[in-house]
Amino acid sequence: MSKSGQLAKKVGRNAGGQSENTYEWEFAKPKENLTTGEKFKRAIYDPSDGSYLGRTPIMWLKLMIFYIIFYLILAILFMICIYGLLLSTNEKYPTYTLGSSLIGTNPGLGFRPMPDNFLEGNAVIWMIPSNKTNVDSWVASMDDYLTVYKSPPTKKGARQMCDYDSPATEGKVCNVDVDSSDWGMCTSAHKYGFAKSSPCVFIKLNRIYGWVPEYYNNTNDLPAEMPDDLKTYIKKIKDVNMLNTVWISCHGETPTDKENIGPMEMYPVRGFPGYYYPFTNQDGYLSPLVAIHFRRPAMHSLIAVECRIWAKNAQYSKAANDRQGSVHFELLLD
Repeated sequence: MSKSGQLAKKVGRNAGGQSENTYEWEFAKPKENLTTGEKFKRAIYDPSDGSYLGRTPIMWLKLMIFYIIFYLILAILFMICIYGLLLSTNEKYPTYTLGSSLIGTNPGLGFRPMPDNFLEGNAVIWMIPSNKTNVDSWVASMDDYLTVYKSPPTKKGARQMCDYDSPATEGKVCNVDVDSSDWGMCTSAHKYGFAKSSPCVFIKLNRIYGWVPEYYNNTNDLPAEMPDDLKTYIKKIKDVNMLNTVWISCHGETPTDKENIGPMEMYPVRGFPGYYYPFTNQDGYLSPLVAIHFRRPAMHSLIAVECRIWAKNAQYSKAANDRQGSVHFELLLD
């Protein structure tokens, strides 16, 4: 049998109507001696069957119609899925809250100003009070963060001044006046104390939708581990409404840090007032702040500081990989 041919079998019928097999030999086409350029041209367009890139125009048309219909169906299915997802979510209210959400029920703390490379693990607030450029950069960082507190609300009359006996009315949120005299040295006008080697660090409580603090508002039932100076501060409060506060305390983390940290003051109060809670994604809501004023921290010494909140439903952990209810930062003045 020749290697240049192929055997093809055909089935037919003879004159008597009986089927019989016939065989035909199909011989290979003679090999064409084409140059590389001619082969390339033939691949683009083959005049023998009028094909372009291996397909005739009608074949390309059918293929195009198929993919248009295929991707159109995919697009419709995708839009149906997205529409279904949007129907199951609410722009204002999360589907899962508190214990059923990934955030959980334990709020964290944050601090400002933050170093530029904070996300890389650097928590050192390094200031040079005698260097105007350095001071101005930290002041600008704080001013930028507090811009939302100073800017007027998008909705006129949406903010009101609140107090423990006068919380926000429906449709309004409590204002946080960061330029008032209640903040002591911790205002932009005083450059937040940065130029006088007595810096202010602002602490904020992260938002958790629907979280309502359980306060330590019974002076006879304060936790044993609460700092004595905070206990004394709470017991001196005469207005029982003011006891509905998420208290905050700060301290140096090591004996050396405790010695170097110096005296501290907190503005406007030593905690986050209860009339700011719960957070329910109100339009124009402002998170309350507490300013920690380090009056005379030691110079040229790295001071590790930890601040934590005190509420019955706020868990505390100082573990570096699982910090809860607290925040760590470091202060260095040169």
